[in-house]
Amino acid sequence: MASSSDTLYRRFQPWRRSLEVGFWVIGILVNVVGNSITTVMDVHRAGLRIADWEPVVWESSSGIVLLALVPAVVAFTRRFPLHWDTLRRQLPWYLLASVAYSLLHVAGMVALRMLAYRWQGAEYDFGPWAREFFYEYLKDVRTFIWAVATIEVYRFLLRRWQGEASLLDLPDEGPPLEPVERPERFLVRKLGREFLVAASDIEWAQAAGNYVNLRVRGHDYPLRSTIAGIEAKLDPVRFARIHRSYIVNLDQVASIEPLDTGDARIHLKDATALPCSRRYRADLRSRTGVDPG
Repeated sequence: MASSSDTLYRRFQPWRRSLEVGFWVIGILVNVVGNSITTVMDVHRAGLRIADWEPVVWESSSGIVLLALVPAVVAFTRRFPLHWDTLRRQLPWYLLASVAYSLLHVAGMVALRMLAYRWQGAEYDFGPWAREFFYEYLKDVRTFIWAVATIEVYRFLLRRWQGEASLLDLPDEGPPLEPVERPERFLVRKLGREFLVAASDIEWAQAAGNYVNLRVRGHDYPLRSTIAGIEAKLDPVRFARIHRSYIVNLDQVASIEPLDTGDARIHLKDATALPCSRRYRADLRSRTGVDPG
């Protein structure tokens, strides 16, 4: 099943976080520099009595706060992922989030501008808050939409590259069949290819928003489901829930390490360590015969 795409994806993983952070840092930096230069040129062209450092402070303060808000937007889109079937239900949350996004942006950049102006021995006047905030919100809502769209497109492309799992569809022809409650195989689509993954090959599963990542031989394949939904479809003799976000294949468990907090740490045969909540310890003991504490 290994391919050049798999090799590239594996090589990408150690650099993934740096490239993601770099994308936002460089993108916002380029925007700040470009806007600062054009604003200074517009000021000179209009003959306004504004020092060159002021537009730089305006754009820099905005860029710094926007950059600081990126992790919040990423976390929000994980909590409220956008899909066609949930779009109408999620839109009110996104509308509220855009207002909160703008409030934080405006409050942060005004605070930074006030500090910068005081450092220069001057005073910064934002103007009437109601009017100016409405003006800033009209710009911020577009920035918010762009950020969300960028994140969702990136995740979509990443899933295509990584491979996305789904339950096998019923055949289009032939007599109707009863739905399989516990499927033996999952269909994985990856860059135009399709292949089957046996349920027994799943080493563990982790909740990730509206997806559950299925770990199979070192690969993560996202499946559109809740962790409770996939738990109901996996064989309870072979798989155990060990955490609100994790399910483990009991055949992969090498040892169980008790923790002082009452929780435990599950060590798998491939040296992976997974968390085990105290509420699942008794069930884990009954299934494995091992006392984690």
